[in-house]
Amino acid sequence: QVQLVESGGGLVQPGGSLRLSCAASGSSFSINAMGWYRQAPGKQRELVARITSRGTVNYADSVKGRFTISRDNAKKTVYLQMNSLKPEDTAVYSCNANILPSGRIIPLDYWGQGTQVTVSS
Repeated sequence: QVQLVESGGGLVQPGGSLRLSCAASGSSFSINAMGWYRQAPGKQRELVARITSRGTVNYADSVKGRFTISRDNAKKTVYLQMNSLKPEDTAVYSCNANILPSGRIIPLDYWGQGTQVTVSS
């Protein structure tokens, strides 16, 4: 089994910053991609940022220039640096990893339990 452990959420004022971390634990797997999604009340879950094993990144238009995704392959950890936060960034942020377990030929998606980010004065 693979588990994703998230940290870094919390309450921050508009214009502030937070850094989210997501570490994949377990054994005998490789990671194809990791990313962050968010879901605000009454809205659909949306992709925030994603990074592949080759370093290709994707960002939602709403966060470009403000958020930066990065990874530490040795730690199997992905980070999301969030700057210039706005109230509309308030949501539950969930880590996603597309993982190929050892012995499998079809990758699987794993999800963290989510961490609350609230941007408010």
